[in-house]
Amino acid sequence: MMAVSVAAIPPFERFYDEHRNAVFGFLVRRVGPDAAEDAFQETFLRALRGYASLEHGKHLRAWIFTIATRVCIDQTRRTPSNSLLQGELEVAVEDAQPVHLQLDHLADELPPTEHAAVLLRYGYDLDYAEIGAALGSSEDAARQAASSGIRRLRRKEGGA
Repeated sequence: MMAVSVAAIPPFERFYDEHRNAVFGFLVRRVGPDAAEDAFQETFLRALRGYASLEHGKHLRAWIFTIATRVCIDQTRRTPSNSLLQGELEVAVEDAQPVHLQLDHLADELPPTEHAAVLLRYGYDLDYAEIGAALGSSEDAARQAASSGIRRLRRKEGGA
């Protein structure tokens, strides 16, 4: 029998150091600068709670962004919509935005799974296997979610 290679899980401190800046930037764009600090703390608290139960170190970037996305969704549900508008206005003021910022703003009205799949695929350049792992689904489901999200965006852009 051939042994399956499993990626080792790095110490949590190294994982945190590698991902904290990208996660914080993502959260600032999603919930605004005022709520980002709380969302950041909640994201890494959830990650710390689940870290010991991880079976391998593959797809950790996708995993932490999934947690961050779910924290944003939870905060959005608890927050009045005017704070979301404020976050959108702050994002719109920035010059020369990276792709993930532009996509995040455009994809705001997509269902959560499609939003996450589009953002992770086209904004963060993750492959479909990583996105599927992050979303708790298959590679094919991740591809379908990203494709559906892009179709919705195209229809919206075209005015149809």
